[in-house]
Amino acid sequence: MSFSPLLQALINALRILPGVGPKSAQRMALHLLERDREGARQLATALTAAVEQIGECGQCRTLSEDPVCEICASAARDRSLLCVLESPIDLLAVEQTGGFNGVYFVLKGHLSPIDGIGPEALGIDQLVRRVEEGEVQELILATNPTVEGEATSHYIAEQLRHLPLQITRIAHGVPVGGELEFVDGGTLAHALAGRRSLR
Repeated sequence: MSFSPLLQALINALRILPGVGPKSAQRMALHLLERDREGARQLATALTAAVEQIGECGQCRTLSEDPVCEICASAARDRSLLCVLESPIDLLAVEQTGGFNGVYFVLKGHLSPIDGIGPEALGIDQLVRRVEEGEVQELILATNPTVEGEATSHYIAEQLRHLPLQITRIAHGVPVGGELEFVDGGTLAHALAGRRSLR
């Protein structure tokens, strides 16, 4: 049995979401149409409004409804600390810790020549210009601990090597509450390499 064209179009549209395969998309589409049409209308309205009204902050590139996001507009933030992240969700994760009072720059990805993602797609030229303005004293590279994330951090550090600022990389290692026997070798190697003195 084949679905009607509109139902098939809805199923195909739902499949663009991460982790949603054909069967999950079918279940979602059928649920919305059979049991929650009002929820479907709300979803459609919210999605349309978000797509049309949410852009990116002109300073940090995170998602924002305003030309400058709330964090960049805040006078309470320490502009001498600039944290570079791969995505807006990473920014949210750092903000939820409550331990960082600086500002951000969101790359929206990482270097991946295979996928055609180069420095220009990540706004690295914009990042360099921002740092060259002289307000930033420490650049914190907080890209993911993947091969691509490490390559991206290294590339950014090289582009800024000529400037008199401190460039740091977030530590990677054993999670709080973790047991060494369950930690993978790569993570444990990072933890050993990044050890710090207690005296």
